Amino acid sequence: MREQQDLVILLVKLAVAASLASILSRSGRFQRMLLREERTLHQRMQLAFGSAILFGAGVATRILTRNTYQAVDLGLEGSLLLGMVGGYITGLLGGIMISIPAMFNGEWMTMPVFAAAGVLGGLLRDIAPEKEEIWRFSPFFDLNLYRLIRRREIKRTAFGLTCVMTIFLAELIRISVAQIFPVHGMFSLSRYWETQNPLALIAIFVSTLFCVSLPLKIWNASRTEKILETQQRLLNEARLAALSRQINPHFLFNTLNSVASLIRVNPDQARQVVFKLAAIMRRLLRKSDGLSPLREELAFIDDYLSIEMVRFGDKLKFERDIQPETLDRLVPSMMLQPIVENSIRHGLSSKVTGGRVRVRSFLSENRLHVLVEDDGVGIPEAKLATLFEQGIGVSNVNERLKVLFGDDYRMWIDSKPGEGTTTGIELPALETTLAAVS
Repeated sequence: MREQQDLVILLVKLAVAASLASILSRSGRFQRMLLREERTLHQRMQLAFGSAILFGAGVATRILTRNTYQAVDLGLEGSLLLGMVGGYITGLLGGIMISIPAMFNGEWMTMPVFAAAGVLGGLLRDIAPEKEEIWRFSPFFDLNLYRLIRRREIKRTAFGLTCVMTIFLAELIRISVAQIFPVHGMFSLSRYWETQNPLALIAIFVSTLFCVSLPLKIWNASRTEKILETQQRLLNEARLAALSRQINPHFLFNTLNSVASLIRVNPDQARQVVFKLAAIMRRLLRKSDGLSPLREELAFIDDYLSIEMVRFGDKLKFERDIQPETLDRLVPSMMLQPIVENSIRHGLSSKVTGGRVRVRSFLSENRLHVLVEDDGVGIPEAKLATLFEQGIGVSNVNERLKVLFGDDYRMWIDSKPGEGTTTGIELPALETTLAAVS
C-alpha cells in the first residue's frame, strides 16, 4: 500500500512539472525569452528571477505543509532547467533563489546543491552540438539508440545520453547529501520512503529525468508555435509587398502608354500627365504601410483620374457617394485604383460616348462596404466566372485582401453586358489610431 502511495507522489510530481511549465509558457515575456538564444545579462537575470518564483513557491509549499505535499518540490529540476535554457548565470542565480525557502527552514545544503545543478545545466547548454539540441533532447533511451544506429547521429546521440547521465548525477547528489546530512542537509523523496529497494530508487531517478524533459518539450512546443506565427507573418508581409510591387508597375506602364500616345498629338497634355504621374509616384514611394485610411485612397483616386481625364476629357465622369464616418476607416493601400482602372479601360474606353465611374462607401453592422460602379460595356458571363484568376488588377486586390483579412472579407463583381459593372468589397470596419482617439 505504501509503495502505491509513493508511486502516486511521483505521478503527481510529473503533473506539477507540466503545470509549472504550462504556467510559465503563458507569459508573453517568458515566451520572448525562450525565442532568444543569445541574451544580455539583464535578460538572463529576468529569466532566472521570473522562473525561480514559481519553482521556489513549490519548495515553500512543501515546507509550509511540513512535507505533506512532497510532489510540489521541484527545486533541483527547476535549477537544472534554468541552466539548460539560460546558461550558467541563469542556472546559478535560479538555483540560489529557488533554494531560499529551504535555507530558511534550516536545510543548509540546498543552496550549494541547487546552484551546482544550475551550473551543470549551463554546462549541458555549452556542450550541445547546436543550441536547438537542448530542445530536441529526449529522455527515451530507445530513441537515442535509433538515432545512433539508423541515422548515424553520433554527436546528437552522445549529447542526449550526456543529458540523461547529468540529470541522474544531480539526483544522485541530492540523495547522497540527504543521507549524509539527515538533520540540516536537504529534502529528498528517498528519505521519506519506507522501502529502499532498487526499483524505488530507479523510479525516483526516472521521475526526475521526466520532470526535466517534460517542461522542455512544453516550452519547445510554445517556441515552435511562436516561430511559425512569426514566419507566417513575415511570409504574409513579403507576399503583400510583392503584390503591391506588382500593382505599381502595372499602373506605371499603362500611364506611360498614355503619355506615349499624347506626345505627338498633344505635347502640352503629355507634359501635364508626366507632372501628375511624378506626384503620384512620390506618394507611392513614401507609402510603406499595408493599410491606409479610405480618405487617402480617395485622394489617390482623384490624382489618378486627373491623369485619365487628360486623355478622355469630358467623356469621363467621376462621382463620389462617401459616408463621412467611413473616411478614417482602414483599407488596403492601392485597393481602389486597380478597380477604377479596370472600369475605365475595360468598361468605358470602348464606349463612344464615354461613361461614369462612381465610388460609394457606407458602414453596416460594423462592416465597411466599398463599391465601384460604372455604366460601361459590362463583362460577359463566361469571363466573369474566371475574373479573379485573370489579369493583374482585380486578382491582385483579392489576393491582398486574403493576406490581410483571411476569411473575414468579401469581394464580388456583378456585371451585365451593355449596362455596366459593380465591384463590391466588404471589410471589417477598422479605425485609424487618430480616429480611435478622437
